[in-house]
Amino acid sequence: MRKEKARVEEARRSYARLMAAASKSDDPRLERVFELVPREAFLPPGPWKIMVDNEYFETPSADPVHLYQNALVALDANKGINNGEPFLHAAWLGAAAPQRGNTVCHIGAGSGYYTAILSVLALPGGRVEAFEIEPALAEAARRNLQAFESVTVTQGDATKLPLPASDLIYVNAGVLAPPRSWLQALRPRGRLIFPWRPSDDVGLTLLITRTDAGFEAKPLMNSWFIACVGGASTADGFVPPPNHRMAWSVRSAWLRSERVPDATAVVAYEHVWFSSAALH
Repeated sequence: MRKEKARVEEARRSYARLMAAASKSDDPRLERVFELVPREAFLPPGPWKIMVDNEYFETPSADPVHLYQNALVALDANKGINNGEPFLHAAWLGAAAPQRGNTVCHIGAGSGYYTAILSVLALPGGRVEAFEIEPALAEAARRNLQAFESVTVTQGDATKLPLPASDLIYVNAGVLAPPRSWLQALRPRGRLIFPWRPSDDVGLTLLITRTDAGFEAKPLMNSWFIACVGGASTADGFVPPPNHRMAWSVRSAWLRSERVPDATAVVAYEHVWFSSAALH
C-alpha cells in the first residue's frame, strides 16, 4: 500500500511539472496546485474512460496513475461530458492568472476538479462561485469540494443567474456570445476566459480583460468544448459568422448599449459585438 501511494505521488509530481510547463507562467503556485489536488478525487470510481480522437478507451485498472497524463476523462460518457484536458487548463490558468484574494466564477464546473484548483489559487482571502447546469454533476461537485475553503456550488444556468462582481470568470462550455451580464460582472482588470464557438468550424479561446478604455479581447489557442446551454445568441446579420482567420483578428469587445457595431466588426450579436480594432 505504501509503495502504491508513493508511485501515485511520483506520477502526480511529474504531471504537475508538465502542467507548469504547459502554463507558460512563472507563477510557482501552478505546479504546486496540480501536485496537491488529486484528480481521482473528482472522478467516478475507476477504471476510467479516456477519450482519444473522439473515442473512449477504458484504463486497464482503477490505478490513479492512469489519470496523470494529458487526457480527457469521462464524467458522463453517454453525454460526452469529460473532465477537461489538463494541458489546456494549465495554459488557461497561466493566461488568466488567478491571484490571491480574487473572486472567481467557474461556469461549467463539472465535478469540481478545476474548481478546486481555482479555489486554492484564490487563497487566502478569495472565493469561488461555481455553476453547473447538470444536477448530478453539481451534486458531485458539492460533495467533492467540501474540504475546500470559500467555494459555493450553484446548480443552474449561469447565463440567466446573477454573477457576483468578479476578478475572473472561467467558462468551461462553448459559447457563441458571452451574455451581457458576464461582461458587466467584471471588475476593473477583471478577466473573462471562455471557448468561443462563432461557427461549427471555428473554436478558440478568448481572453477578455476589462480596462479603463473598454473590453480588450485576445485570442489564445484553438479549443473545443461541449456547448453552454443558454450561451448562444444568434448573429444579427451585420456581418456573416467569422471564418478562422477573421476570428483570430478580434482585438476588442463592445456592449451594443455602449457602442454600435462599425466597419471593424468581426461579428455582432444581440448584446455584444467583436471588433478587429484594438482599444486606444
